[in-house]
Amino acid sequence: MPAVNSEILVWARKTAGLTIEDAIAKLHIKDERLAALERGEQDPTRPTLVKMAQHYHRPLLTFYLSAPPPRGDRGADFRTLPAARSSETEPLIDALVRDVQSRQSMVRATLEAEDEAEPLQFIGTLTSTRDTKAGLEALQGVLGLTADDYYMQPSARDAFALLRSQIESAGVFVLLKGNLGSHHTAIDVEAFRGFAIADAIAPFVIINECDSPSAWSFTLLHELVHLLLGHTGLSGAESGNRTERFCNQVAAEWLLPIPVLNELVLDRNEDIPKQEARIGAFARARNLSQTMVTYRLLRTDHIDQRTFDLMNSAFGAQWQRERDRRRAQSRESDGGPNYYVVRRQRVGQALLGFGQRMMDSGALSTTKAARVLGVKPTQVGKLLRP
Repeated sequence: MPAVNSEILVWARKTAGLTIEDAIAKLHIKDERLAALERGEQDPTRPTLVKMAQHYHRPLLTFYLSAPPPRGDRGADFRTLPAARSSETEPLIDALVRDVQSRQSMVRATLEAEDEAEPLQFIGTLTSTRDTKAGLEALQGVLGLTADDYYMQPSARDAFALLRSQIESAGVFVLLKGNLGSHHTAIDVEAFRGFAIADAIAPFVIINECDSPSAWSFTLLHELVHLLLGHTGLSGAESGNRTERFCNQVAAEWLLPIPVLNELVLDRNEDIPKQEARIGAFARARNLSQTMVTYRLLRTDHIDQRTFDLMNSAFGAQWQRERDRRRAQSRESDGGPNYYVVRRQRVGQALLGFGQRMMDSGALSTTKAARVLGVKPTQVGKLLRP
């Protein structure tokens, strides 16, 4: 077995956001043993490296590098993130971004090798974050839908599926991903809501599946605007960045045009819970996020900042309670969604179709297809052929 540079062990642990004590608990080894490994006084066994790969969120081959690699470029960071939250989530986000970038690069390389690399003309066509009308026209050009088409869908999931289908048909790969393979590594939407890779050959959009289905649609449109701007980067729940405000504005104006927003009549003399109930009913009838509707009301001066903050907090707490209730029901029930059904929804039809087509042509082996699809090689067949 090749020698392992002890600097790699220290780097991998620290970039996973783990202290010595954290790593000892996860790896189930003695503290003096880990200290000796990191000082280079002892060599790690393969089982220990396998555990490190799992808990440090790194491929096993990483530990055989001659030196720690430089931090990968994950593009622009459009988020505003509290420092305390950052230390908890950034290692998970780094691992998620590395995984997505690796899969995207494989997709691009395969398309180029198969002479299917046709640049998408809409990537990077927007040159300003000041012209909302131009942004809306560019967005509409990709979607080929109206807000009424979206509202007519029977549920928020169906409405998102419609948007996703149109955007994937335009050449964008849209994935739902909010953890590193288990609920223990779930990333809060406050820290990460979306990620876009503005590649003209194989553009990717990642949406945090931990959010609500009605919020997925807003995030998808927001990230599509990033692609139109030619921006690769991360988006969070909060940002004072001009670019983020522009992407929010364009996405919100498509989902909820002013004439439709004006159908929502609020009485400022009513107490806030009653106004929240009106907003909730209005949003559900149109497959919209309550938070997004409230955001539009704020931006159009229908409500003030204090009312927005109160409503936003209430809607967030309501979503958390609903999510916890569904999780509890899932744990109590004997069944649940089929693994492959859930996985197909996360991967999306564009990437599933790509994997199937490239395997049929021999361009991808089962192992490489598994890497692109984010599953084990033994699961590829069932995933692609229900």
